[in-house]
Amino acid sequence: MIFKTANLTLRPWKEEDAECLYHFAKNPNVGPIAGWPPHESVDDSLNIIKTVFAKKETYAVVKDNIPIGCAGLLFHPDTNHWWGEGAVELGYWIAEEHWGNGYAAEASKAIIDHAFNDLGISQIYASYRTENTQSKRVLEKLGFKYYSKMTNENYMHEFFTEIAMKLEK
Repeated sequence: MIFKTANLTLRPWKEEDAECLYHFAKNPNVGPIAGWPPHESVDDSLNIIKTVFAKKETYAVVKDNIPIGCAGLLFHPDTNHWWGEGAVELGYWIAEEHWGNGYAAEASKAIIDHAFNDLGISQIYASYRTENTQSKRVLEKLGFKYYSKMTNENYMHEFFTEIAMKLEK
């Protein structure tokens, strides 16, 4: 499936996106705040495309034919938390070079509309690290409301605090 917004195209990831993905995902300002390690090689990025980004409802966020991020819905058991039967988790990230343009909210809005209107989803959850105020603003723009505060563990086995938010149809 492909979605078009005012500024973006959301489409499935392609193996040929690996070099571009690596360019953006190697940045240590992007992955760790979203919960994943910076990519270490083009092969690392290709592996992510073939595994993580190959899951249903996961889309490349494309601007001017360049994939600049990712947005999608995570279904249990691939979610960060168990949100309950029928609930999904929204995930997104945008390359640092494109921060501040509203692309995370624009892409996520298309995904949310698809979830509610086409997939019959009635509850969407998302979480952000307390220090990630940009992600908090994205979720607030989208209408998400505070759900809970929790402690989680990252890929380096470090504990951090995050805020979970919820959006209902």
